[in-house]
Amino acid sequence: MKRRTISFQLNDDKHISNFKKRLYSTILGGIIGDALGVPVEFKARNLNITGMTGYGTYNQPPGTWSDDTSLTLCLMENLIEEKDETELMKKFAAYREGYWTPYGIMFDIGRATDDAIERFKRGVPIEQCGGASEFDNGNGALMRISPLAFTLWNEPDFSKRQAEIERWAFITHRHPRSTLGCIIYIEFLINLFDHSPKEAYKQAVHSCLENLRGTKYENEFSAYKRILNDDIATVKREDIMSDGYVVHSLEAALWCFLNSARYSDAVLEAVNLGEDTDTIAFITGTMAGMYDQMESIPEEWIAALARKEDILDLSERFTQFCFETSER
Repeated sequence: MKRRTISFQLNDDKHISNFKKRLYSTILGGIIGDALGVPVEFKARNLNITGMTGYGTYNQPPGTWSDDTSLTLCLMENLIEEKDETELMKKFAAYREGYWTPYGIMFDIGRATDDAIERFKRGVPIEQCGGASEFDNGNGALMRISPLAFTLWNEPDFSKRQAEIERWAFITHRHPRSTLGCIIYIEFLINLFDHSPKEAYKQAVHSCLENLRGTKYENEFSAYKRILNDDIATVKREDIMSDGYVVHSLEAALWCFLNSARYSDAVLEAVNLGEDTDTIAFITGTMAGMYDQMESIPEEWIAALARKEDILDLSERFTQFCFETSER
């Protein structure tokens, strides 16, 4: 099945305005979810978070975001600069020294990402740095891959979208289960441009099943059966896991988004599930931000974000990059 392609022109004010709003709300939506979740990461379920808080798990002030945001911003910057995978890994290594952190100090990083950076620093070829075992299926690639929804929106060829997702995911996570989660996620975000949440979910599932049968990813369909059976929204809350396993993280984010009426409801539900609160709220926030757009995100949450102006500046540059590359 081929998606409808929308061609953007820099002199098309309506398309520019819509695209920019979607990009800003998706990026900020994810970052706000991250910041909401940071103070209660690893806490048990049934929390009662109703707004932006601080301190808690990492003793950080309100509006502080984690590695989910930092590595996403690194990817955006690397795409703008048109640098390769090696240069992105250099940015990830620099993150450990404080690069693209809220206050110049790293306080959180996933095991698989950290291991990949260590391999890179030891001189392992970039194509072999990402963990490839079944035990390397954390959500570290899933959490940072959302900017590709904007660079790939106009790409009608599924195989090319797949290859680009693999290119950027593999540097830290090479197991096909992890990458399949990234592919489903990006397909869903892209379909949210044009469809309701339920229809976007249906279209994303159909696209993945149709195009990935007969590939290495078919062996991973069973891991994602609750998503690929098109029924994740009907699962009971107590049966939704909210840990750092890539499958559980994507399930939880989809469940929160598809069962919520607005952005704030979705991200707060994600946080109040407990455990990997920052990442699941980040992923949920990108979905809800893409669909609900800026008007739905509480202004006081945006105002509380650390380095807000830097984030907005990078988002503006990324928007311009997406328009320029779409015209090549």
